[in-house]
Amino acid sequence: MNKLSEEDIEKKILHFPDWDYYDNAIHAEFEFENFKDCFSAMSRIAFECEALNHHPNWSNVYNVLTISLSTHDANGVTNKDFKLAEAIEMIVEPDEE
Repeated sequence: MNKLSEEDIEKKILHFPDWDYYDNAIHAEFEFENFKDCFSAMSRIAFECEALNHHPNWSNVYNVLTISLSTHDANGVTNKDFKLAEAIEMIVEPDEE
């Protein structure tokens, strides 16, 4: 998987309004009603991560999930990160297509 250029990342991230690009990764933060809903989303995301064999750097504090995606083998952001970001969006905000 090849690292995307800054220009390609900036173009792609326009389709992901919840995400920002900085520090060689794409980042998002999602807030849920409560811890249970947040953890439920994390569990669903974990299955997508395994299916794509791509795993995020993430953290959870009560009802907030913070995610950073980059492809370590490519030392930066690749299409694999955007594919996982898309899957995460469908889980976290399924009604916003």
